Amino acid sequence: MAGWQGRVLRIDLTRKKAVVQQLDAAVARAFIGGRGLAIKILWDELPPGVDPLSPHNKLVFAAGPLTGLPGPNFGKLVVAAKSPLTGGYGDGNIGSWTAVNLRKAGYDALVVEGKAEKPVYIYIENDKVEILDARDYWGLNAWAVEEKLQKVHGRDAAVITIGPAGENLVRFATVISHKGRSGGRPGMGAVMGSKNLKAVVVKGKGEVPIADKAGYQKLAVEAVREGSASPSYGFWMRQGTTSTVEWAQEASVLPTYNFSEGQFEEFFKIGGNMVEKFETDLKSCPLCFMACGHWVPAESGTVEVDYENLAMLGSNLGIADLSKVGELNKIADTMGMDTISLGNVLGYVMEASERGFGDRLGFVVEWGDYEAAKQLAYDIAYRRGVGDLLAEGVKRISERIGGEDFAIHVKGLEVSAYDCHAAPAMALAYATSPIGAHHKDAWVISWEVRTDRFGYTREKASKVIELQRIRGGWFETFVGCRFPWVEVGLFLDWYPKLFKAATGLDATPDYFNEVGDRIYALIRAFWVRELGYWDRELDTPPAKWFKEPLSKGPLRGAHLDYDKYHELLSHYYDLRGWDERGIPRRSTLKRLGLEYVAPVLERYVELRD
Repeated sequence: MAGWQGRVLRIDLTRKKAVVQQLDAAVARAFIGGRGLAIKILWDELPPGVDPLSPHNKLVFAAGPLTGLPGPNFGKLVVAAKSPLTGGYGDGNIGSWTAVNLRKAGYDALVVEGKAEKPVYIYIENDKVEILDARDYWGLNAWAVEEKLQKVHGRDAAVITIGPAGENLVRFATVISHKGRSGGRPGMGAVMGSKNLKAVVVKGKGEVPIADKAGYQKLAVEAVREGSASPSYGFWMRQGTTSTVEWAQEASVLPTYNFSEGQFEEFFKIGGNMVEKFETDLKSCPLCFMACGHWVPAESGTVEVDYENLAMLGSNLGIADLSKVGELNKIADTMGMDTISLGNVLGYVMEASERGFGDRLGFVVEWGDYEAAKQLAYDIAYRRGVGDLLAEGVKRISERIGGEDFAIHVKGLEVSAYDCHAAPAMALAYATSPIGAHHKDAWVISWEVRTDRFGYTREKASKVIELQRIRGGWFETFVGCRFPWVEVGLFLDWYPKLFKAATGLDATPDYFNEVGDRIYALIRAFWVRELGYWDRELDTPPAKWFKEPLSKGPLRGAHLDYDKYHELLSHYYDLRGWDERGIPRRSTLKRLGLEYVAPVLERYVELRD
């Protein structure tokens, strides 16, 4: 199989064994790789209802047939498991040399199961696989571990690791690489920690098989040249995603004071212009021609920032100081925590304090209290004191102390940095994201603010699905970065051409879209199986966006309409071939080649034709 290595490396930490399994060609064609391969493995192999933090959960690192190849940003890897934060499917996309080296070592995926008796790390060098003692690294922060492991194994060794948050099973712990790349928002770091697995180190010296090597190289050069010639390329290189702070402020979607408002008076102190002024370095993922890693001063050195953490740790908390926001970001990265969820948890705590919940929390934190936020961030990572509760995420916190109307999450995953009081399509994108409230599958808000902003139309539901197909069916499977397409306008038709040159397979947009639909349907089936039921309220945005209108800015008074939103959701279900509850119909499963899913789902729900 050109494009694929055709091998999956499986490591059982309990039995201390590693085996190589051949990748089924039919599975590769039906699910491609990345997220597709991950959900196929998890559906087929996990016992229904498995505890996400038990040895029986499986942690999947999955590449795709374009991963590790030159071209428009193919240095990405999907990390997936059953989520300890949501109880459903969880994954993340991380840029790392681990992605490239795993492929060059001869594997399309690494599947880790079981639990080691003591802390270990996995070392992979081509066909050599070792499970090594990590007791000297346990307890160290993620950046320190990467440095130490590269001293042992060489600078060409790629490292993915966890910090103390993963070791302490913080439910929104992530995996970390390159001192600034973080992936797996729904608790993939906690799954790794539950297995006593501190790190994965990979060195690979082989080649990725390509069907038409000369043709592929020519296309890759032309695609990168086109992207680099984009009129927006220069501005992107100066500010990257950080310029979204200014855009979001103008569009009234900048999350402010725990998503209470869409504008922040001091936005200019944490935005792209400020980042450009104080930037100290610019870094990228491997094989990238448009670096997005903008490094700025923090209180303890420097740190890489992007829009999501500037907004969630800045405006959402009422903190208007770039170095302080950067320090909170650095704490999250070194401790191995998701910045988005951390910003949500801290925002929830500040609003709970304002609303008189201090006695239930045992303390009060005012908006903008940086010192308290910093202390709480460390307490969460180590589960110290109230940090033990806060490490559970906003859904569980609110269920414990109340305040569910201002707990900003969907299905347990905290919302990323776009306020949706006046953005119904983006609210739908959050509500129907396959991992919980995340923007990466359908960043529809950039389109929505230029169209019928307040409409709840079938066209909007269709646009959300279009973007979910492209992001979830294309970029999350072959696996690559979406920024060349989104940010510098690289045409999508480059990707089927590159895919064909790499694999030899004709791949039309319809093929990728069908794969995306298959993946979304299987992920939804996984959620139904693991939760044991389904209800459309699970696809509903946070209550605050319906009940508490914006009180400031040009869109003052705006809020979502509950009945109209559910009309929009019904359009979405209908277009996907799902029933009114949000469950794929039997006919849809058959059309997508998922007939084997139906008998399992019928144990939990009644399927409709």
